[in-house]
Amino acid sequence: MLILNADDVRRCLPMSECIAAMKQAFGLLGEGRAVVPLRAQLPVAPHSGITLVMPAFVDGGEGPDALTVKVVSVFDNNPSKGLARIQAVVLVLEPRTAEPLALLEGATLTGIRTAAVSGAATDLMSRTESRVLGVLGAGVQSRSHIEAVCCVRPIEAVRVYSPRAESVARLVSELSSREGLPDDIQGVASSGEAIRGADIVCCTTTSSTPVFDDADLAEGTHINAVGSYQRDVAEVPAATVVRARVVVDDYESAWEEAGDLLQPLEAGVIDRDHVVAELAELVGGSCIGRTSDEQITLFKSVGLAVEDAMAARVTLANAAVLGVGQRVEW
Repeated sequence: MLILNADDVRRCLPMSECIAAMKQAFGLLGEGRAVVPLRAQLPVAPHSGITLVMPAFVDGGEGPDALTVKVVSVFDNNPSKGLARIQAVVLVLEPRTAEPLALLEGATLTGIRTAAVSGAATDLMSRTESRVLGVLGAGVQSRSHIEAVCCVRPIEAVRVYSPRAESVARLVSELSSREGLPDDIQGVASSGEAIRGADIVCCTTTSSTPVFDDADLAEGTHINAVGSYQRDVAEVPAATVVRARVVVDDYESAWEEAGDLLQPLEAGVIDRDHVVAELAELVGGSCIGRTSDEQITLFKSVGLAVEDAMAARVTLANAAVLGVGQRVEW
């Protein structure tokens, strides 16, 4: 069995390749060539955590098939113990025999693939001339989303806000000299400063309540919202959801888990038809991401196991070429 640690995964899963893989993943999903059951959720209340189990099988078409199981946990008390809030591992199985092939550090893979899905959605939904990116949050997903959006749009300025000023300063310092990113990356003092005048907004927080004021959004803004994955959690104001063209990663998962949509639905301000498409429909060309330059668009993602399967496929292919990873007897 091959074991890949976080550095290995980071080396073997470049963002641009992952964005292409996510488009392929949703294309295969739209063709009915992926089996992706709803993830199992295991609350671990005594330790303020939740563990999710996410299996997937992908009929790879012209490429190899993929069979994976990810176990990902979110434990809110981990940072106080010097540990990452998200812990994850991806088990890759031989799709014809179920023989264990590889074990991948999953938090890094999740961080990259989640942003890559948003990158794919941004490419299909945002205005092509988008230049300014506003980011709410300053953690792993914020970092990855900046990279992903800059892969698909000619971003010239990035504005980052989090109530944790030290996290913002650390993120800005880390990204200030990274190749492929704009020179103008700044932390700001409020969410309003981050999103006013932004062409694209990424919500990447752990907040249970909306993180910006709808009135601060400019016409034509595209929003990626990835932080909420439970019914009682919402990053996006209901007023924004109401006036946005909404696309989700998956209808079933969104209407089961996405508080950003479920709360307005339960309040009676939207119905289920308010979601116009799944990402697979945009990838396949049966629906378009926006209908005018003035339209506000919203991509709501809760995460699907097909993303892990295809990201793992890319990672292992590159690991084989680069000779990366540690082999152990099984």
